[in-house]
Amino acid sequence: MKKALRLPLFFLCIFLCFASAAFAQKPHPDTVKAGIYITSIHDIDFKQNEYTVDLWLWLKYKNKEFDFVHNLEIPQAKSVEKSFSTIDSSGGRIYLLMKLQCVMQDSWKINNFPFDRQQLRLSLENSQYDSKSLVFVPDTLGKHYDPRFVLKGWNIDSFLITSNVRLYETAFGDDNQPKPHTEYSAFRVRISIKRDANELFWKMFIGMYVAFLISYVCFYIHADNIDSRFGLSVGSLFAAIGNKYIIDASLPESISFTLVDALHGLTLFFIFLVITSSAYSLWLVKKNKIKQANRFDMVAAQTLLLIYLIINIYLIVQAKSV
Repeated sequence: MKKALRLPLFFLCIFLCFASAAFAQKPHPDTVKAGIYITSIHDIDFKQNEYTVDLWLWLKYKNKEFDFVHNLEIPQAKSVEKSFSTIDSSGGRIYLLMKLQCVMQDSWKINNFPFDRQQLRLSLENSQYDSKSLVFVPDTLGKHYDPRFVLKGWNIDSFLITSNVRLYETAFGDDNQPKPHTEYSAFRVRISIKRDANELFWKMFIGMYVAFLISYVCFYIHADNIDSRFGLSVGSLFAAIGNKYIIDASLPESISFTLVDALHGLTLFFIFLVITSSAYSLWLVKKNKIKQANRFDMVAAQTLLLIYLIINIYLIVQAKSV
């Protein structure tokens, strides 16, 4: 009888082992409640693709092994300067408060410059513990930035704090990892800003428009004054090119065709049309068709100016609406 019961008991033990393994829950990672309060954003440098942010950061957690003072990781930061930190471990919970200044590396979208919108991104991680041991929970209570500080030349559209998992396709040299893949919890801040660009636009492009108007004046100079007409047109051509080089010197390199490229390319093309029209008027004068030359100058002047203004307005409105 005992032998007959051994086999069912054996299978019952195997079933219970598999059932316990299947229903056993994985240990939950410890949570870290993270909050941020930005006091200043300044030194936005388009050429160097960077900006500086001053902020207060606080972290609340129970696991005393989380050493954020030494293991706080801020990806994309060129430099991090900690000017103040305090730890309160009363009540079985750790409360860490730090004052940081970070010089952040970022990439700018300059397609619609100077009517551009930018996303300032800040991410915080713990370099010692991955997402299996630590996850961030955003502290959304209260304001996240000081409404009294003024971001000169910009307006803040939105301020969003979230948490997610950042993937690294590497084991960082850990031979115990079965494959080169690790995951770290990240506390993320995304600030959407829009440039207040009306005055800046005229400041940067006034030279280009003056160059076009100088070439446009050629239509009101008699066609047989070849030196005056071509001299003004060629001078305005170089002035427009110089204005573009000045603007490009303050912007990062870009492989895309930007608003700056479009407006300067349009202006250079229309100056070329003015030069071509002057050449045609001179040819009419040489054929003793002075009345036709004068009539052509007036028609060409109004047509080119109207088309130039329409295309400019269209490009600017398109850039501002994005």
